[in-house]
Amino acid sequence: LLMLAAVSRVVAHRLLVHAGDASTPPEGRTRVLIYGAGAAGRELAAAMSRSASHRACGFLDDDTRLHGHHLDGLKVYGPGDLSYCISKLAVKEVLLAIPSAPQRRRLEIIEELRHHPVHVRTLPGLSALASGKVEVADLRELDIEDLLGRDPVPPNGLLMNRHIRGKVVLVTGAGGSIGGELCRQIVQCRPARLLLVELSEFALYSVHRELFATGIEVIPLLGSVCDEPRMMQIMSTWRPHTVYHAAAYKHVPLVEHNPSQGIANNVWGTLVCARAAQAGGVQQFVLISTDKAVRPTNIMGASKRLAEMVLQALAGLKQEGAAGGRSTCFAMVRFGNVLGSSGSVVPLFREQIARGGPVTLTHADITRYFMTIPEAAQLVIQAGAMASGGEVYVLDMGQPVRIMDLARRLIELSGLQVRDDSNPDGDIEIHVTGLRPGEKLYEELLIGDNPEPTAHPRIMKAREAHLTWPELEGMLRELRRRLDDNDVPALKEMLESLVSGYRPEREVVDWVWRESELMSQEAARSG
Repeated sequence: LLMLAAVSRVVAHRLLVHAGDASTPPEGRTRVLIYGAGAAGRELAAAMSRSASHRACGFLDDDTRLHGHHLDGLKVYGPGDLSYCISKLAVKEVLLAIPSAPQRRRLEIIEELRHHPVHVRTLPGLSALASGKVEVADLRELDIEDLLGRDPVPPNGLLMNRHIRGKVVLVTGAGGSIGGELCRQIVQCRPARLLLVELSEFALYSVHRELFATGIEVIPLLGSVCDEPRMMQIMSTWRPHTVYHAAAYKHVPLVEHNPSQGIANNVWGTLVCARAAQAGGVQQFVLISTDKAVRPTNIMGASKRLAEMVLQALAGLKQEGAAGGRSTCFAMVRFGNVLGSSGSVVPLFREQIARGGPVTLTHADITRYFMTIPEAAQLVIQAGAMASGGEVYVLDMGQPVRIMDLARRLIELSGLQVRDDSNPDGDIEIHVTGLRPGEKLYEELLIGDNPEPTAHPRIMKAREAHLTWPELEGMLRELRRRLDDNDVPALKEMLESLVSGYRPEREVVDWVWRESELMSQEAARSG
């Protein structure tokens, strides 16, 4: 009876475990190794036993005491045994199950793995796994944040809450990548009310639907930051305490081809919102700027630097004692590319790799700074909380990433090889297409030298010269006239005279201006 009961239980267990994958024989499933024999790795192995698509063949672990032993029926190998496992066990994937490992150690492991012909995927961090059991569905592709090699600094609660908790907060461009994440961070600080200003109807609907369930009063407001009457109405009606101005046109080639709209939105929109903020008694106004504003080669960067100069001039005017009660504190926060934003390079590379290539980039030597969207949003809020008026804050973006190296890593970590002259039998080719109009090889974060440290290790304060408001005001009026005429050559000349270090391309690539010139030439020839 004892033996009969034991055998029946074993048989029932086998039938139940393999019922879901009866259509896929063991030899048809992808054979994987799990890097990390801790709790997360063992839970993943247990989930893998019920998977119809994957079969765990063992663990990889750094702990030499475990090497050669078995855990839950799977052998533990050392990282140096990976080549043996690939050849003898036909392993095709390595799954990283080390959610508690520091980012630098994860980067070291990834660098070791990318030299082997295996597809590398990972579990999310501890915070994402804390709510439940590890499942195969939790696995995700490696992203550039896994390749940055630095751990985010925990936010300072005092700085995060200083100008948000219990106050009315407004975010322009609330449906964008940075604006949306700012809203998510803001609702966690429990404001009295959050105003969402956005031009795109669908983007506003999406972010409002997401934030509606937070219990915070969230008010979606359709409108353009260039619409002065609308912005004046919004500011005077709700009289927000803090404004985060994230609305901008930021795609370099598109702004280069549509310069009047880019300048109007980035410069005039900032000026309109700043005036409305002053009229509405806003106490803190924070502009989201960009590293492309430093010695720009494109209209997008030049327009963002001019937007910074507008706020610096207004801040100087107020500091000189202009009437109007408590003055608005203007500050600017400048940083580089954020991961997962619209137009980000990583999703594009992933899509191209999935299609079998080629992977395209504009120049072999192009480099960029990268930061995760949540970290950037938290640092923006904290920098704004330190401002006293007119400061330009610069976020520590770490080391710049060479985009060619990034493309190679993503290809190799997908278990594929780069096809080039040294490896003509590789899987994915990398094509260099050439720099686009206005694009720079290298981005910078500082115009001047010797940035000042702040109370936060990832935030610096820049020292940068600017024009006074009386000097700038007349030039802005002239700029507005040329915008209305779409006189692109004159606009570029004005930007060159206003923005220090701006070196524009002489060729005008604005679609409307070029078509108008062609039509004028044809009319002259036919006349």
